[in-house]
Amino acid sequence: MEHEERGPLRRCAVTRVRLPKEEMIRFVISPDRVVIPDLSARLPGRGIWLSARADVLETARTRGAFARAARGRVVIHPDLTHLVEDGLLRRMMDVAGLARRAGQIVCGFAKVREWVVGGRAGLVIQAADGSPDERKRVLSGARDLPVAVVPTASGLGAAFGRDHVVHAAMLHGELARRFRIESERFAGLSGRASPNSAERSAGRCEQAGT
Repeated sequence: MEHEERGPLRRCAVTRVRLPKEEMIRFVISPDRVVIPDLSARLPGRGIWLSARADVLETARTRGAFARAARGRVVIHPDLTHLVEDGLLRRMMDVAGLARRAGQIVCGFAKVREWVVGGRAGLVIQAADGSPDERKRVLSGARDLPVAVVPTASGLGAAFGRDHVVHAAMLHGELARRFRIESERFAGLSGRASPNSAERSAGRCEQAGT
């Protein structure tokens, strides 16, 4: 067994590259030997860390990386990637809900544009199925502003109690940072190019304990 690490980096069980924990997905093995995604990285037990990339997760699933790391037979959910994606989306919407209750997020083209122009926006959130032209216009002149993309306007709207939201903006701060972390992990697993992907390192990760 590899020694337990307490620092900010972990080693990917597939690529063997070290990455910040925020760019990875942790898994644990349940008592009945089922591979469980631990998206908050808080469940007890020895962690199996993978970089948040679809190809890495598929390799781990099909080539025995989980079994090797767990030192024995494991049971893998047949749709593990989608299970993780759904969990990350829920976490993103939970953060958006917290921001809404705290008055740290707005939605709608006009309000988001106002925050962008006024420098209040720490993060812009957009629905992938929204108008490409509108998505560009709301960001006009804000080249360095972080952007997170969610799959659908209906999904983003649910965080606001609405049927359909294409644009949202969050104030600078911890909630924006948390939303961005989850969106980057989701982008890596879903195969969608993150608007901020140039800032990320390519796949790395580590297997270790909590």
